[in-house]
Amino acid sequence: MFEAMLRGWKAQQASRGLREDTVAPRERLVRRFLEFTNEYPWSWGPAHVDEWTQALTSERRLAPSTIRGYQMDLRLFSEYLCDGRYGWAAACEKEFGPGSHPVPVCHEWNTIAHLRGYEGNPEARPFTREELQRFLDYADDQVDRAAASGRKGALAAYRDATLFKVMYGWGLRRNETSKLDLADWGRNPSAPEFGRFGTLHVRYGKAKRGQPPRRRNVASVMGWAVEAVADYVENIRPRFGFPDHPAMWVTERGGRVKPAEINSRFTAYRDALGLPEALVPHSARHAYVTHLTEDGVDRRFIQVQVGHEHDSSTAIYTHVSDDFMSTALRKALAPAFAEPGQGKDQR
Repeated sequence: MFEAMLRGWKAQQASRGLREDTVAPRERLVRRFLEFTNEYPWSWGPAHVDEWTQALTSERRLAPSTIRGYQMDLRLFSEYLCDGRYGWAAACEKEFGPGSHPVPVCHEWNTIAHLRGYEGNPEARPFTREELQRFLDYADDQVDRAAASGRKGALAAYRDATLFKVMYGWGLRRNETSKLDLADWGRNPSAPEFGRFGTLHVRYGKAKRGQPPRRRNVASVMGWAVEAVADYVENIRPRFGFPDHPAMWVTERGGRVKPAEINSRFTAYRDALGLPEALVPHSARHAYVTHLTEDGVDRRFIQVQVGHEHDSSTAIYTHVSDDFMSTALRKALAPAFAEPGQGKDQR
């Protein structure tokens, strides 16, 4: 009966167009919950969810957003079983006797409410401009050191230095950066000075649950970053020896640089410089939003650039400096303290 329930739920999700990489983790979660309770779904109750959530919180110390995702998946399965259109309640009572049927186990009193506020690590923050400059300079230094020593690794160091510049220069996530192809660059008629690197087509943006990756076009706005990419593509990338490989960041063995490798190199550079552990690869994306905001770039433009559906998401990324806040404050206060006869009529 339990296996039949899972097959039916899988078919229901498939009929909604959900992908296997969404459905499979949900099935695994339900099986883990079954193992935790040592009961079948027709014997589950809300108290089982209470105990399970407490175990997740105390033993595994999972983030609230992760636990909420688990609860939501379990809730979807429970609602499917309790839906009279699928007949599982009647089938269970017929098979196991009166009262043996699924009931709703997740409700508003035993699940974590979804909040719009930021729930990530509060220590995470963007690079300051000085920290970013130190980090990128250090990445460039590794190229010179490898070349001067005559050892292998100069090409990889050059590739990684350019990779980090692209993460910041176009405000990319780590996975988006890893999956870039050479063909993703294109011209922008509004910025002809950037040539073939005027725009970047991001094909693997962060997906909504059950949906394919979201695509977006990111306009190039930093000339120095465009110069770095052009130099890498024209002079360094061909020296890896894989002309037919589509990847932007190819390895010496003809593979594609993976997100874990980006994280490893980032951590090595950060720690060598003695920078705070609060800085992570995503800090480059945060810095992109923050620095453009400080430079007076339109907020809506930044939101489209980074692929945020709502402005509130972009606001979370913004950590403007004290100097910017002071300047903005003076502009806001200026009309109130204008001399008589200046600005608007005094009332």
